[in-house]
Amino acid sequence: MKLSSSFSVGVLISPWLIASTFAAVNFPFTPRVLPHHTSRVYSSLDAYNNAAAAKDALAYTLMQQRGGSTAANAPSSNNKDFTNQLPTFSDSDNEGHLEIAKKLKNRNATNLSRKITHAAFGVFFACLNQFIPRAKFVPIMCGITGVSLMIELLRYRKGFGWMNSALHFFLGGALRKHEMEGKFTGSFYYFAGVTVSAYLFPQTAATMGICQLALADPSASYFGRRTRHIYWSRIEGQLGGIGRNKGLLGFLGGALFCFPFNYRVFKIAKWGAAGIPGGNMSLITVSLLMGMAGAFADLAVPTPALVMPKKVLGVPVPPFHVDDNFVVPIFSGWACTKIFELVGWDQGLKLAEHIIL
Repeated sequence: MKLSSSFSVGVLISPWLIASTFAAVNFPFTPRVLPHHTSRVYSSLDAYNNAAAAKDALAYTLMQQRGGSTAANAPSSNNKDFTNQLPTFSDSDNEGHLEIAKKLKNRNATNLSRKITHAAFGVFFACLNQFIPRAKFVPIMCGITGVSLMIELLRYRKGFGWMNSALHFFLGGALRKHEMEGKFTGSFYYFAGVTVSAYLFPQTAATMGICQLALADPSASYFGRRTRHIYWSRIEGQLGGIGRNKGLLGFLGGALFCFPFNYRVFKIAKWGAAGIPGGNMSLITVSLLMGMAGAFADLAVPTPALVMPKKVLGVPVPPFHVDDNFVVPIFSGWACTKIFELVGWDQGLKLAEHIIL
């Protein structure tokens, strides 16, 4: 493994950390009060005797929240036009993503279009990792990940609602409801996971890690949902939160689903005249263990995901969370290197030109 020191990893991820910290400070994640929310405040103003006084109090509160008023600006009973000083809000900027969310499925739905899209992108990036030299592929993925992060940080801000519309136009039903309700999409974590895997591990290990992301993740999710009525297979909270709300049958389904693909990839790899060390038995073992590694990584990430606190040392931070799109390729790539050591395979093993062809 090359360039795997803590310093090198720090250099790799530092641009993302700097960008996210800068964005968090300059684009604080605080909710904006919309004009149609006045009824909530209005109902709590029992101390006021009429509707005009209630409107004045609300307007004064909003102006204070926006930093646009002082005690000298406090409303009076004679100031009937005070609400004209309120900042204007655009419904399309503030609530467009909520309208989109109404059209999307939640995380409990099977959502085959999302799984197909997930698998297609994974195979695509695995092929790119094979075709493009590492020295070029990693910087390209860093750029893609950085752009994705900035989109996630900006798209809920006023004036950037068009980003949500663009995401919905291109991804459609592959999005989930919560991804338009204030959470990041899985795309950022997907790109970040591919980037870190390609950087940390040898080419074949990284490629196989990305392939497990493409196949084990959606298949384990599919089988887990199809068998969620089988109570004994559900983990719930028995393992200290690990695998919360996931199932052992989903894990087994994901591992077995990956097996034929892994077997084919390793069978046609460039072994040379000596052939496969350990023969067909080692081929079966490695293929199955790789599938189990990808499915286990998916199983270990709890649902709902662990989310960072809103503030760290008093500084607002973006809503980062532990995501299987990030965990699966990294854990699977690491597992691949250890499995190769276990069976005596060369870490520099080259796959077929087109991976499975």
